[in-house]
Amino acid sequence: MSLLFTPLSFKSITLKNRIVISPMCQYSGTDGFANDWHLVHLGSRALGGAALIIQEATAVTPEGRISYGDLGIWKDEHIAPLQRITKFITDNGAIPGIQLAHAGRKASCEVPWLGGGQIKEGPHHWQTVAASAIPFQPTDHVPHALTIDEIKATVEAFKTAAQRALQAGYKVVEIHAAHGYLINQFLSPLSNQRNDEYGGSFDNRIRFLVEIVDAIQSVWPAELPVFVRISASEWVEDGWSIEDSVQLARVLKEKSIDLIDCSSGGNAPAAKIPAGPGYQVPFAAAVKQQAAIPTGAVGIITNAEQAEAILEAGEADLIFIARESLRDPHFPLHAAKVLGDDITWPDQYVRAKR
Repeated sequence: MSLLFTPLSFKSITLKNRIVISPMCQYSGTDGFANDWHLVHLGSRALGGAALIIQEATAVTPEGRISYGDLGIWKDEHIAPLQRITKFITDNGAIPGIQLAHAGRKASCEVPWLGGGQIKEGPHHWQTVAASAIPFQPTDHVPHALTIDEIKATVEAFKTAAQRALQAGYKVVEIHAAHGYLINQFLSPLSNQRNDEYGGSFDNRIRFLVEIVDAIQSVWPAELPVFVRISASEWVEDGWSIEDSVQLARVLKEKSIDLIDCSSGGNAPAAKIPAGPGYQVPFAAAVKQQAAIPTGAVGIITNAEQAEAILEAGEADLIFIARESLRDPHFPLHAAKVLGDDITWPDQYVRAKR
């Protein structure tokens, strides 16, 4: 049996293999509600053999959406359509996970296929918020710097979102602290220029994330895992660095976080990112080795041999598949064949197994 298809447990949850479907926004909801697109999109990845399916960045407040098409979990009415999705995923042998998110200053945007730019007026425009009143792009509208009371309210929104996620049937929560969204905006010295207890020093800049972790864990069952996705580097001088990420991971380990999902970039538009096969794997390796915490590797991982090599080298514990899963929803079934592993297929598909 390959490492890629060796089970791995986090608390009470056992993943049948090391393949995770990474959260990928579909921009296809209305008022935060999931629909048949999300059921088929996420459900097909469960049929395809992945162990853990993590739903796209799901907004904890309406203004926390990247676009008007994002999913949300800020009201109880969102729960029922999500239960339909988690049941299908579970019934087909995978673990349902959800990424809880707030877009901060990178919100109020058009859907990507209509340009993706920030919407400045009209029914799909709203005031963005951030750690500091600094726009992401010079042409973006200036975000509102959150007050202390508003920070506390946002922490509470993550907490209640986690409660709803549990009701909806999710077994893993991932906190989205990457890609230039709100939590990342607090972490980074480039976007956080506050002079209160949430700005300045490293400990102050991570305070917002730590408070969110504490709030979620106060309502999330101790036997279920919590992951955190980070941008391990901003790829710019004087920005958030891999050294900062290792230091943060040590703090999160003490908070009983189960895994650090190591992505990068997204908060500095001028960053020069040397994207290529496995380009973020060294970040996962550094965090895993230096902070002694499980990590997930993500970013242009496109074939079984590459994924297996990452695990064999001890560079990560899980392989997060994103765009390759869009190209091939059944990537795990195909990867098993390449690696010579005999895994269970859906009964309805068995006649095509050989």
